[in-house]
Amino acid sequence: MPKAIRKLKTEVKRQRATGQPLTPRQKRELAALAAMPDHQIDTSDIPELPPNAWKDAICGRFCRPLKQAVSMRLDADVVVWLKKRGKNYQTRANNILRQRMLDESKRA
Repeated sequence: MPKAIRKLKTEVKRQRATGQPLTPRQKRELAALAAMPDHQIDTSDIPELPPNAWKDAICGRFCRPLKQAVSMRLDADVVVWLKKRGKNYQTRANNILRQRMLDESKRA
């Protein structure tokens, strides 16, 4: 990877960590990188993983999806069933819905 790109990536990471906005120059450089065709981007420092490297991957373990507050009307017996295992019944409901969503998206 060219030294200029490594330096830019380091600057961007530092600014993101401290909450500083990107400079106009950094925005231009990032736009130029985004416009480059994939075959011109040097990825030699990040070799691709073999497909079986992902077989035990867990979705959402380190990166959590953005949560959105919603109001739902559920049957009382469903709420009792969710709450009977203790705290975090909303998380359990989310996990049940997520699994159903993933199962259905695999079939489609």
